[in-house]
Amino acid sequence: MSILQRLPAWLRNKYFLALAFFLTWMLFFDHNDLFTQLARTHELSGLKASKAYYRDQIETTRKEVENIRINPAALEKIAREKYMMKKDNEEVFVIAQKP
Repeated sequence: MSILQRLPAWLRNKYFLALAFFLTWMLFFDHNDLFTQLARTHELSGLKASKAYYRDQIETTRKEVENIRINPAALEKIAREKYMMKKDNEEVFVIAQKP
């Protein structure tokens, strides 16, 4: 009795063998295999998070720009706080707090 005769009939079926070969090829050896798809899904979720962060930053910046256009005092406040600017006759002391 040969080795092929000892296998069950469903393992010797040509359609089963073709399907098993196809699934093995698609899961492990294809250009778009399972592991590549999982990595791309992970990368996509990271990119979506970055997109949401940058949209929030853009919205915040737009609000600041609109506030600067409406209120000239806001321009001076932002210049002093963010960019440490001062008038010629002033001295500025920055006190850093420990976190």
